[in-house]
Amino acid sequence: MPQQKARISLSGTNPKRIDFVCTQIRDISTKAGIEISGPMPLPTKRMKVHLRKGPDGGGSSTIDHWEMRVHKRLIDIDADERALRQIMRIQVPDGVNIEIVLKT
Repeated sequence: MPQQKARISLSGTNPKRIDFVCTQIRDISTKAGIEISGPMPLPTKRMKVHLRKGPDGGGSSTIDHWEMRVHKRLIDIDADERALRQIMRIQVPDGVNIEIVLKT
């Protein structure tokens, strides 16, 4: 029977916070002696908004530009029950989303 794997996907707007969680996951897996692959950086989503400052059509065309970037990381580890429980206890900072999916 093949070993089950856990796929952990992290996303957020601050890459330093995401990398901090990735290092915690890596430390847990190395202490438990579990095979880990990642963190693999996925393409960054860039959401842009351009708004005209003036309320009406007259005057000079001054435009505000805003951009939000969403960074993503992907980690695959062997699904060891003890290690997954430790990973679920990690203090995840604000603005970081974590999702754990078991696959065969």
